Amino acid sequence: MKSKKKTNAARILDTLGISYEIREYEVDEDDLSAVHVAESVGMPIEMVFKTLVARGDKNGVLMAVIPGGAELDLKALAAASGNKRVEMVHLKEVFALTGYIRGGCSPLGAKKAYPVYLDRHAQEQGTIAVSAGKRGEQILLAAADLIRATGATVAELVR
Repeated sequence: MKSKKKTNAARILDTLGISYEIREYEVDEDDLSAVHVAESVGMPIEMVFKTLVARGDKNGVLMAVIPGGAELDLKALAAASGNKRVEMVHLKEVFALTGYIRGGCSPLGAKKAYPVYLDRHAQEQGTIAVSAGKRGEQILLAAADLIRATGATVAELVR
């Protein structure tokens, strides 16, 4: 049996005493979509959340955690985060800012503790899945526990 190296995200949850489940899946380099991840881990898309990295004109870099099948409303994120405008960070900047690559970006354990904004739909789900911080691994946990672990602000973030 191969030894599992825990991700920073999992170690943070361990430190906080938060229970979670790691669900692994086969990575498809041609399809890193949340829809594919949801199918791969056998969960409805409403329960699988993706983490997007954005930058506000006033408050800088932040993370938005939204349902996998939804589209981020940049105006809503700007309002929730106290910015006039928010734009997505260029993909080539994501690793330098967070230490994560596309398809493996987690709201937990980034290089810096950026503010996290969680879409309110998370609270309608008993359990949600977010990236464990690497492709091929999802962390399943209660939305309330993700809020506690990240200090997330809950807001309406999707169209």
